[in-house]
Amino acid sequence: MRYVLIAAFFSPAIALADCPEVPDRSNRHTQLMQLVAEAPNETQAREWTNELWEIWATAPDETAQEILQRGMERRASYDFAGAIKDFDTLITYCPNYAEGYNQRAFVNFIVQDYELSLADLNRALAILPDHIGALTGKALALIQLGRDREGQIALRQAVALHPWLPERKRLVPLE
Repeated sequence: MRYVLIAAFFSPAIALADCPEVPDRSNRHTQLMQLVAEAPNETQAREWTNELWEIWATAPDETAQEILQRGMERRASYDFAGAIKDFDTLITYCPNYAEGYNQRAFVNFIVQDYELSLADLNRALAILPDHIGALTGKALALIQLGRDREGQIALRQAVALHPWLPERKRLVPLE
């Protein structure tokens, strides 16, 4: 069995077994994606999207959940270096958990490292192709990188999944 040291999170460092598989939540996830796509208004879409975020932000085990939570708390308190460290740890421990990449991408976007952000968003989307947050983040990162056409295409994909997405107001005609 392979072991990973999670020294950046725990003190003293302890060895942990491999991260378990992300629990199968596909039925509810599929249901919510359909509800969001057909939502009659922005308020209802937001409620169902919040439930999607609960699914995406539920880590494979308690250890991963603690690391994710700590990284998000650090990000919220503007400790971006600490948040990146936690998300690095989470990704090392759970490389098949999309939200680890999405959260690290968010921090990199905040600190304006759009290339790193985009790389992580692409990895998150490879794991979970309909992650509305990661797809929206990808669109915004591409636009920040001056890749407007690609960004608009990604934004259209996100809006197709979530017609009430606040970023829909950033859509412009494709040339």
